[in-house]
Amino acid sequence: MSRAMRALCAALLAVVVLAGCAQIPTNSAVGKSKDSAVTLGNAPQYSPPGPRDGATPQAIIDGFFNAGSGYQNDFTVARQFLAPAQAVSWKPSNRTLVYRGSPTVVSTGQENEYRYEFDLAYSVDAAGIATPFPAGTKEHIDVSLAQVDGQWRLSKIPDGTAIPEATFKDLYKPFALYFYDPSFTTLVPDVRWFIDNSGVAKSLVSALIAGPAPYLRSAVATAFPQGIRLERESVPIVDNTAQVDLTAELRDASFTDRQRMHSQLVRTFSGISSVVGVTLQTNQNDVALEDPTTGKTAPAPVVDPKVPAWQIGVAGGELVQYANRQATRIDGLRSVAPYGPHEAAAAVSQHLFAFIGDGPALYSAMPNEAPRHLDSRATLSPPSISPFDWIWTAGPGADGATEVVAYKPAGVAEGAEVPKVVLKPAWLSGRTVEDLRISRDGTRALVLSTQSGTTVLQLAGVVRAADGTPRDLTTPITLTTTEKNPRRAVWVDEATVLVSGISSGDAITPELVSLKGGDPRQLPPLAGIQAISAGNGEQEIYAQTPAGVFLLARTTWTELGKGVEGPSFPG
Repeated sequence: MSRAMRALCAALLAVVVLAGCAQIPTNSAVGKSKDSAVTLGNAPQYSPPGPRDGATPQAIIDGFFNAGSGYQNDFTVARQFLAPAQAVSWKPSNRTLVYRGSPTVVSTGQENEYRYEFDLAYSVDAAGIATPFPAGTKEHIDVSLAQVDGQWRLSKIPDGTAIPEATFKDLYKPFALYFYDPSFTTLVPDVRWFIDNSGVAKSLVSALIAGPAPYLRSAVATAFPQGIRLERESVPIVDNTAQVDLTAELRDASFTDRQRMHSQLVRTFSGISSVVGVTLQTNQNDVALEDPTTGKTAPAPVVDPKVPAWQIGVAGGELVQYANRQATRIDGLRSVAPYGPHEAAAAVSQHLFAFIGDGPALYSAMPNEAPRHLDSRATLSPPSISPFDWIWTAGPGADGATEVVAYKPAGVAEGAEVPKVVLKPAWLSGRTVEDLRISRDGTRALVLSTQSGTTVLQLAGVVRAADGTPRDLTTPITLTTTEKNPRRAVWVDEATVLVSGISSGDAITPELVSLKGGDPRQLPPLAGIQAISAGNGEQEIYAQTPAGVFLLARTTWTELGKGVEGPSFPG
């Protein structure tokens, strides 16, 4: 018997002995446990059966993928289905494919080669980045088998696992990593999926150090320097404090950068209920965060930026502030009635406003200044004003290609040319932008667009120059919606979006879409929705219909009165 084979047999014997002593069920999840010194996680532990003597190639293939639910001890049971060399080299965490329904095993026509076929729901890479796929997306994994001591074993298998959707929902949990906006003032969530087990703390720190997801990579910043890594292959949780032991780059970092790293970690670990503190270490020694000579600390970052309590709207042909069921004129703002305003937007600072006028045309308005014409296109999406006072909209350019445009009229003298940026993202080619909303942290663009009757909701990063000027939108991720004909999308908080159709009289069912995945949550239907808005959280969701403005109170739409059209929170 070879050395590799003897090692494998010894490992298998240990598994068998442990299983025999513990009497663990073979096909179901067992209980959860916690420890004050180590985070064990909340994922159930499955104990799938190992290979049977004399099993057919098809049974070995099915058994191997079924064992993908048994993540304990580095997928020990799944490795029993592999030939010795594969059992050592196989990397299960490199990729997880999540399937709907029941997979099938089919022969490729080549000797001892098979194909494992299924309907792909998600793929999750080693960094925890999940990509959803629509129903009917076919995927397959090619495998080869060979005889090992008279038993069939997988001799060729790509890294990764494939598990059913129900198992994925049991084992995996969404966690938000946090990076900074480029000014290092606001933290921005980057949602990842990991098995919620004892290794999740290490997974979070490793992914945070590795950097943001591709769609955010050029839009956000991190305080972790290049080359830094974990000093050891674990992140212990001692007395509810995560001990993050990093390489010497931590010691060489400035006190400001250490504090920023700490802030990223603290917010990222908020997804683990058992962690209430974080210490930074190098070589297992605590590292000071504050400069002892000055005592200065970096400003605490903003988390989940809030909007004011008031909304911008239109009443009597003028822009108004709407709050507490009352509409009031905006101090110093000149009349915009001649322009036929609708789809109004406001800056949080209350010194810049925008609206779509008759034409259509995009206008800006500022106190004590005449309204300024910015753009005229055949189609214009409702304006959105970023935290940096750029007014965003989208529509077809002169050549018909979809353009995203941004204007910055604030601080520009009357009659002077307004700074303008035109972006032509390739992924918007041939699409009509229904709505575009810049996130409250200014780093992300929520885009609802339509092509050939199909609407998709996507999230892209906003790439900016050093002075804050928009330069590009990154290749986006796609968010899952069930609304058949959505036309409006607004931010509810840093990781939740409200989506709705619009109608002159039909009942519309808005829904909440979470960046943390899961199925969209449908809200109560309301007839004739013409505008939606959201303040700070799900308790501040509004809709406007011909009957008036409505507030969603738990499961009931409550009428607040008439007279205001298109109310919208700043942003």
